[in-house]
Amino acid sequence: MPDWMSNLWRTATTPQPAPSAALVLATAAASLVVLALPTAWHVVRHLVTIVHEAGHAGVAVLAGRRLSGIRVHSDTSGLTTTRGPARGPGMVLTLLAGYLAPAVLGVGAAWLISHGYAVGTLWLLLVLLALVLLQVRNLYGLWAVLASAGVLLAVTWWGSVTIQVVAAQLVAWLLLLGAPRAVLELGVSRRRRRGPDSSDAGQLGSLSHLPGGFWVAVFALLTSGAAVLGGRWLLIGAGLAAGTTAR
Repeated sequence: MPDWMSNLWRTATTPQPAPSAALVLATAAASLVVLALPTAWHVVRHLVTIVHEAGHAGVAVLAGRRLSGIRVHSDTSGLTTTRGPARGPGMVLTLLAGYLAPAVLGVGAAWLISHGYAVGTLWLLLVLLALVLLQVRNLYGLWAVLASAGVLLAVTWWGSVTIQVVAAQLVAWLLLLGAPRAVLELGVSRRRRRGPDSSDAGQLGSLSHLPGGFWVAVFALLTSGAAVLGGRWLLIGAGLAAGTTAR
């Protein structure tokens, strides 16, 4: 194995010191500010959309469907095209995965960070972006994925350990909090929509004969629960949760 790969593997698998309580709380507060500012949220929303579409794509493949491609648009919407039966468990699972994917990834990132693997978390996110890049089928989507990967690569390659830990914390909080924020937007857009509902919730409603609003509530419940769980793990990593001490 080349030296650079050995060094990369060693860096990604070596636990970093526990972040300070101030850092964890500061990154959480910064994430809330980003979510509250429309311009900042619009930028970060692209990452949430990329993960959303990756969730559709990954579950579709696992469910036996054929992946045709992923698109990410400038309005932060996305589209994942798969081939397979129009109904059935595989299609239901594929539709369910989108809004839940950022929350699941956020929980996974929080767990890794709480065990000291902030740098490893960033490299795993880069691997995910590389896999998505292979399936992107439009120019804007290509730019969005490359820009996201470029920022993460710069941080992991040239940033200090402190900067890398801060970046990992920010990404985890943004995924955890951005997932329910996206579900909230879904609920608002459905109320304003006139005509057929082509959203994930609307399609699930057609497949299950349950109202689309029911599926919005399911998304909201699960993403909010994931935010609480992931947030608790991030706080545990800094010794802030009850019954824990900093490493």
